[in-house]
Formats: sequence, structure tokens, C-alpha cells
Amino acid sequence: MKKLLLAAGVLLLSFNSQAAQDPQAVYARACSACHNGQLPTAPQKGDKAAWQPRLAKGMDALVQSVTNGFNAMPPRGLCMDCTAEDYQAVIQWMAE
Repeated sequence: MKKLLLAAGVLLLSFNSQAAQDPQAVYARACSACHNGQLPTAPQKGDKAAWQPRLAKGMDALVQSVTNGFNAMPPRGLCMDCTAEDYQAVIQWMAE
């Protein structure tokens, strides 16, 4: 019984570390307004050269920038229901 509970706990934790929302849907709803080329300082999806120096700062720093706002990006990046995991997934998706 203890092994079953331990396995269930580990499985539950692994689900919690994944994004709850689809990155593409979050991008379409909240991020594309600036990251589709309308705002020249916002890196566009798939622009590896623009994303490279940002990714070099580390994912924690990028998620912190989205959460708190950075330069022209408003706090939470216009996604008020996003978690840190959602932000991470969207950043990774946009940087591809």
C-alpha cells in the first residue's frame, strides 16, 4: 500500500510540473499581440537569433520578467491565468 501511495504521489508531482495550458493557445490569446511583429522589441516566434540572448539569461529569469513585466511587456504578459509552468512552455514554444 505504501508503494502505491508513493507511486501516486510521484505521478501527481510530475503532472504538476507541466503546463496546464496549451502554449499555442496562450500565445494566440495573450502573447501574439506583441510577439507577432507589431512591437519591434518583442522577439517573434521562431526568431532564434532574437531569442538566443534571452534564453542565455536562463528560464527562471525569463519567467520572472514575464511575471513582473519587463520594459514594454506588462506584468503577467497579458495572461492573468497563466502559471510559471505555462509561461515556461510558451517561452520554449516561441523560441523554437
